[in-house]
Amino acid sequence: MTAKNRSNEIKLSRLLEAPVDAVWSAWTDLKQVSQWWGPRGFSITTHSKDLRAGGTWNYTMHGPDGVDYPNTTTYLEVLPEKKLVYDHGASHDRPPLFRVTVIFSPLGERTQMDLTMTLATPEAAEEIGKFIKKAGGNATWDRLSEHLVKGGTGKEKFIINRTFDAPLKLVFRMWTDPKHFSRWLAPTGMTMEILKGEMKAGEKIFYRMSGSGLTLYGSIRYLEINNPDRIVYAQQFCDAEGNISRHPMVPVWPETMMTTVTLTEEALERTRVTVTWEPADGTTSDELRAFVEMKGNMTLGWTGSFDKLEELLEHASA
Repeated sequence: MTAKNRSNEIKLSRLLEAPVDAVWSAWTDLKQVSQWWGPRGFSITTHSKDLRAGGTWNYTMHGPDGVDYPNTTTYLEVLPEKKLVYDHGASHDRPPLFRVTVIFSPLGERTQMDLTMTLATPEAAEEIGKFIKKAGGNATWDRLSEHLVKGGTGKEKFIINRTFDAPLKLVFRMWTDPKHFSRWLAPTGMTMEILKGEMKAGEKIFYRMSGSGLTLYGSIRYLEINNPDRIVYAQQFCDAEGNISRHPMVPVWPETMMTTVTLTEEALERTRVTVTWEPADGTTSDELRAFVEMKGNMTLGWTGSFDKLEELLEHASA
């Protein structure tokens, strides 16, 4: 949150690949809620839920470290398939942290979800924003997207979003200019060098990542590069000669991963990046299982890369 746009509100938008009735069910059906609510690695136990104005949802979030977090949500407005307003983050000894307003807008077979968190002051909003980012709270909405995709198509996908305070064309350039791309894509603690190839649709690049006592080689084959909002590529691990191989630490990792990058202009100087990762056709059941089990690691890896991208954008010019 920059000085020029300080506000007591935190806004979040998602275009969900499911009709509004399916999205509403995912929010209100307790069996479904338990599959996506909270950061990655968290689970929940619901004690009671009364979905009506004045009703409450009492639940406990269980952290991956074994710590429990009691929560009471109080509903203020419930308009089925249209709107939810609730106070979030209360417990028996703590008042609500903020008020949430969620608007669901049907767009054919998709749904626009606009969520606003309202706090008492801009300073409080800034602090909560930092806390949510550090705790991985925004992964909740990535998990919702994955849940809806699986429910609609049966496919397992990994989805991660990040919003950057930078114009759309600049963020697009960070993904498509090799001198920028190689500076941020590698996981934290590693560097990337593009050894050969071109970043063009129909072409591929061959790269090396090094660091933390590990050297990895890989290739990226570009299927689509649509300026300024969409990039699609297939990615594979390779040996030093460019032959297809597997990750040395995860030998059952899928041979080919398909990546779709979507850029959305949220404001004039604010861009949301959505990365969708999925195993290519022909992936075995063991490889798919490894992919699902590694979603937490994928979140950490992409988060580290996005942190580096964010730092680059802060010092880049449009």
